[in-house]
Amino acid sequence: MQENDKAVLVYATFPSLETAETEGAVLVDAGLAACVNILPSMVSIYIWNGTRHRDAEVVMIIKTRRSLAERVIEEVRGRHPYDNPALLVLPIEGGASDFLAWIQAQTEPRRPKPD
Repeated sequence: MQENDKAVLVYATFPSLETAETEGAVLVDAGLAACVNILPSMVSIYIWNGTRHRDAEVVMIIKTRRSLAERVIEEVRGRHPYDNPALLVLPIEGGASDFLAWIQAQTEPRRPKPD
């Protein structure tokens, strides 16, 4: 398997469950993600523009391939309500081979259906 075809996770945070679900559906429907996991009810504490914040957020874990990770980030960033959204690409070192193959299959380029 080529390095760019290896599975990766993209970690992202969103301000609400609805925003995360909308974005997750777009990524899966476009074939940019095999699956997204949305974990509601996270608390983030951080400094932004010199002020400490404490906000409720939602985590999304996006399962995709390395060759699509930058496009996933661009797509999410283009619709994200945050000025500087948390978007991190995390390598996968291993896992169940049939599950990793499923990620690959779900993110294969889609060919148009014949008329």
